[in-house]
Amino acid sequence: MIIQSNFFVTNFEKRDSFKRVVLAKPTATSETIMENLVKNFIPLLKWNRQHNLHFKIPLVAAATVFPNAANAAANLQPNDFVGISFWLISMALMASTVFFLWETQGVTAKWKTSLTVSALVTLIAAVHYFYMRDVWVATGETPTVYRYIDWLLTVPLLMIEFYLILRAIGAASAGIFWRLLVGTLVMLIAGFLGEVGHISVTVGFVIGMLGWFYILYEIFLGEAGKAAKHQASDSVKFAYNLMRWIVTVGWAIYPLGYVLGYMMGAVDDASLNLVYNLADVVNKIAFGLLIWYAATSESQDAKG
Repeated sequence: MIIQSNFFVTNFEKRDSFKRVVLAKPTATSETIMENLVKNFIPLLKWNRQHNLHFKIPLVAAATVFPNAANAAANLQPNDFVGISFWLISMALMASTVFFLWETQGVTAKWKTSLTVSALVTLIAAVHYFYMRDVWVATGETPTVYRYIDWLLTVPLLMIEFYLILRAIGAASAGIFWRLLVGTLVMLIAGFLGEVGHISVTVGFVIGMLGWFYILYEIFLGEAGKAAKHQASDSVKFAYNLMRWIVTVGWAIYPLGYVLGYMMGAVDDASLNLVYNLADVVNKIAFGLLIWYAATSESQDAKG
């Protein structure tokens, strides 16, 4: 795929409208992953949209990030299971990004946004995982506060997915969007402030839990839950139900980690990072796959 993508990029550079996009030289640092992403992938995405060349986006994404990731693996030790988990999850997230972007070709217009947002979630998480892996290898620790940078971007996008799939079937209101967004931000900001010491650890935990419970109420018993129950097709209802159980069960690991790892100090950083890494497989990748299932099923039905 990288060879193919370099071929496409080489041909792109021959076009006058694309001369501004130049591939950066791969290096071994995480900072260059984000730098190359900004320099290459985002301009390519814009140019791709203008020229209606959807099939090239995943290849370009691979060319932009994978070489840097491969170089970054040089310091990985065979007995560093946490570092290995960072690496495996990073590659799984990048592979998911390519997959979701590729699959936007096969769905109807109203589902493209949902799949694109899923790709953004996994792409953002992958870049952060590369960075956290470097920090872990260099220092032997990755403070949870680093994860909040990821969560503050990806978790609101995950919650907005509930709104987007309901909007795709004509069952969403602006109120659903704002309630989910506000609940998510309250949960995350309270946890962050408690963890960095700006407010009491207990106060941060309580407020964060209230934000989480507010989200659960909305997606189970609130307007969003009622819309999914009464207006969604079988495929959308199936995806929606599993998505909200991911938010219920899959997300429970985070407050448990907050209590056991931060409030009580009963879990070491290595174990906590390993559990968080495995949890992200379900909470980000599986979540996106459910969106993909609903999008492809609905699109196939629409095409007859």
